This record gives sequence, structure tokens and C-alpha cells, in this order.
Amino acid sequence: MEHSRLIALGALVAAVACSSGPPPEVPAPEVGGARAAAPTAAAITTADLEMHLRAFAHDSMMGRESGELGNHLATAYIAAEAARLGLEPAGDDGSYFQTVPLVQRALDPEASVGVGGAEFELGADYLPVPGMGGLLPFGSAGSLDGVETIFAGRASDATPALTAEQVAGKLVVLDAPIGPAGEPDLQAWNPFALRAYSSAAGIAVALLELIPPAWTRMLVRPQTALAGGGEQQEGPLGMIVTRETAARLLGGSLEDASIGDTGPTLEGTFRFVERPAAHAARNVVGILRGADPSVRDQYVAIGAHTDHVGTTERPLDHDSVWAFNHIVRPMGAESPMRQPTAEEAATIRQLRASFQTIRPARLDSVFNGADDDGSGSVAMLEIAEAFIDAEQRPRRSILFVWHTAEEKGLYGAGWYTDHPTVPRDSIVAQLNLDMVGRGMEDDIEGGGPGYLQLIGSRRLSTELGDLVEEVNAAGRFGFQFNYEYDADGHPQNYYCRSDHWMYARYGIPVVFFSTGSHQDYHQLTDEPGYIDYEKLRDVSKLIYAIAERIANLDHRLVVDKPKPDPNAPCRQ
Repeated sequence: MEHSRLIALGALVAAVACSSGPPPEVPAPEVGGARAAAPTAAAITTADLEMHLRAFAHDSMMGRESGELGNHLATAYIAAEAARLGLEPAGDDGSYFQTVPLVQRALDPEASVGVGGAEFELGADYLPVPGMGGLLPFGSAGSLDGVETIFAGRASDATPALTAEQVAGKLVVLDAPIGPAGEPDLQAWNPFALRAYSSAAGIAVALLELIPPAWTRMLVRPQTALAGGGEQQEGPLGMIVTRETAARLLGGSLEDASIGDTGPTLEGTFRFVERPAAHAARNVVGILRGADPSVRDQYVAIGAHTDHVGTTERPLDHDSVWAFNHIVRPMGAESPMRQPTAEEAATIRQLRASFQTIRPARLDSVFNGADDDGSGSVAMLEIAEAFIDAEQRPRRSILFVWHTAEEKGLYGAGWYTDHPTVPRDSIVAQLNLDMVGRGMEDDIEGGGPGYLQLIGSRRLSTELGDLVEEVNAAGRFGFQFNYEYDADGHPQNYYCRSDHWMYARYGIPVVFFSTGSHQDYHQLTDEPGYIDYEKLRDVSKLIYAIAERIANLDHRLVVDKPKPDPNAPCRQ
């Protein structure tokens, strides 16, 4: 699942549970980026799911980062399996692949920003933030010479403090966001609120002290983006700055600044340059053709994302990371990074010591992404195989799209829905699987075998939401759906953070299925050994049954809610 606050920053990336420590290591099959190691059964089985996932989330896939070799190998694996199963290729030029034009975007080395003849130091005083393919209102080039600064309060303020007319042509300076506890908090920043200042020449947010050093180093490096968004992307120039830099921009301390205060004028220019990604990024697309000629040109789409977040700069001890997150970050990257208390530190040491009694340290540098979203990707393979081997095919066709670059900003799904390989209005629904292999008692409050989060199921089609409930009940799947994260304005913003949104923006009814976040989310420890394969099997069977029901309806799903503007920002 894409982390909206990290993407908005430029693609940043309890008691001792003696019975729930890391499982023993189980060797994964060597895959070489191609085929699974053994034949698979027609039915959706735990054995097949585990075999696929241990191959797909293996260290040899190098964290499957889009635009890099690892994701190239991972998509080769999916395409080879789609061909083995007999899906009809539906990518570019009769292949299974649809190329997504990703580039590496970096600040031009000759660009500079300063005040009073003194330049700011890149990485230490400020970090530029490009628009990230439209996720933010920031532009990609422009001059700041002679631009006046203006203070607009805190980045966590619920409503804009200044009007578009007041900030037009100026650099808007925002103080650090304040969280519920009254302290500076990165999680309290709503980057999408910056769209209110789209008439400004630039926006500077005092966030740099809140960003972990590893994220800062990552932001200084070139960032992955869609091609063509460089010089052509309009909007205010975006910067993350230190509080000291923000004070220099205003010509006085932030503590003494009042909303509307203006400061000195700036010098400098901003410009981002692009080069092609190291390896072609690509969606994998296949079709199971429906049996009824009258509706076989309509499609029930099923999707997941193949990419994850790559590797670390240096190896870390797997069990130490697990122990720390188990106590301090129970929701992984969704939990803020903080220092443990003395009592928590003692518990972490106790956990680490207990692991050292059963095995030596295990250095790890690969974000395997077994749950995010290896679980959804391999579930789709099993669902496809079950459809192909069913006694009777559904009336409508099933469209399988494995998207790339979800973690970079939903680029793969955005590209597919902007450049679909079937008519866009022929897609009657989209079912999105993202992190569907966990959600047990040790993972999330209220978790268990029947725990499943549903998001978006009634946002466009009441009938679709009702149908999901009916299939669950009629098939006796036993899931208890959690709709908490589907609430309007929910701070986690999940409706806007995975690939289904790119379909929903075009008025296609969607359901986002997830078993929820957990301590291994976007961590080195998201590995196949932590997946509950029985639950993954049951979720896969449920989605198969829902897709089959939609595909066999005697009418097209009714869309009874307003369709959004496909070019407007997502709002949950």
C-alpha cells in the first residue's frame, strides 16, 4: 500500500509476546525471475499460495522496486505464470506487458535558492519536492528571483489561513505541523491541503527536522516519476526546510511570526531534470474471456501491485528490527518513529536475547513485501487458475491487471486507466487486493480469521456493496467486514492510497480488500514466513466468488452515486 505522506515527501520511505516471535527460516525456491518451482493445483490452496509467494517475495527479487531490476524480474515471473495458466495476453502489442514510462527526476545541479546573497545548502537547509505526478500541486521549474515570502501558519491547520489572492506570486512559508499531543508531528501534515496555495510562486514547509536522516538521504537522490512531468508540470515550487531556514525566509523567528507577515525576497531558480529509469516499468495484463457473446466484451477487473520499496543502504539484523517494531511501531511505517522508553528498551533487549538463543543474527537488506503486495499478486494467480479450470466460465470476461509503481504514487494503475488496453467504459467493476495475508490477532486490534477491511464498496454503487455482503453470507465465508477505514475524512486516507482509486476516478465501482496494517508494513520484516496462508486462501476464495457473481449478473452493476472528476485530487 502506498504511504501517502511518504509519497508526498518525494517517495520517503506492547508486552513481550513469547509465543509470537519470528518463525524459523524456511528456504525459498530459487526462481531466477521466471517460473515457480512446481506445478500448481486448479483449486485455490495454501500450498500454491505459499510456493508462489516464497518465489515472488524472495531476496532475489531485490525488493521489487519499480524501475529497477527487481520489479522487472517480478513482472517476468507473473507474466510467465499467466502464460502457463493460459490467460489471454492483453498488454502492448499482443504481449502481457504494458510499459509505464518512468523516469528518474533530480534537481538540476545548477539550481540554487537563497536569501540576501547566501545560498541554502541542499539536504541540510532545504529539500526540493517535485509534484510527484500530480499528487502535490508543486511545479517542476521556475524562477524565485525577487519573490517575496509570506507566513501562513502551520502545515496542520485545518483550513487555509490566507486567500489565493494574498499568496499569489509569493513564497508561502508554513511552520511544522502539530499533532494531537501538541508536539511537532509529521503524521499531522496533510500535504493535499497545500492545493489551496496553488497561486503561490512556491511553498516551503518547516518539516526537515521531523524527517529521519535515512529519508533525507533518499530525498536528495533522484526520485522516480512518470515521464513528461518535468518542465511541463506547472504550479508553485515546493520545498521542505528546517525551522532555521524558515526563519531566514521570513527575516525573523517563527515564534514571533503572525499570519500574513511578509519577509525578504529570494534569489535563485528551480529546475528538475529527467533520465529514463534503469529498467522498464510494466504492468502485466491478462484476460479470461467470458462465455456469453452478448456480454463478454464487458470486464470485471481484478488488481494488485507487484512493486515494493527495494533495499536498504546497509544491512540490519532482522530480529532486532522485528523486536523494536513489535514494541515501538506496532503498525510499522504507519506508527511514528520514536525513541523507546527505558521499560520498552529493556523489553526489546529481552526479545532480542530470546531470539539469539535459537539462531545467530540474520543480516537483512531486502524489503521483501510479502504482504505488501506479494499477497495480492499471488492471490490473483490462484484466482486466475481457479477461473481457467472452472467447469463453466463466467458470462463476462475477467481482466487481471498486476500494476507496477503503486508505491511511487499509483503510477501503474494511473497509466493503465489513462491508457486502457480494453475500452475503459467496458470495465464494470474493479476489485483491488492490497495486503490480504495478515490481519490476525497479533497484527491488529480486533484481528482474527474473519477480519477483513472493505473500502469504497458503496462509494459509487450501492448494489456492489450489497452484493459483497450477500456473497459473504451465502457462501458462508464467515468474514466480519470492518468499514471503519472507509469513513469520509478518515486520517489514514486509505481510499486514496491504493490502485482502486485510479479506476474509481473514472466512475468504475471498486472494492478495496485489505487485512490491514501491521508491524511489518514497509519494513525489512515483511517476509513470507509471517503470512497466514489459510486466511490468504479464504480471502482469495471470497474475491473469486464476488468476481464470479458480478460477471454472471443479468445486468450491469448500477452506478447510483456521483462520478468524480478524474483529474481532481482524491478526497476520502
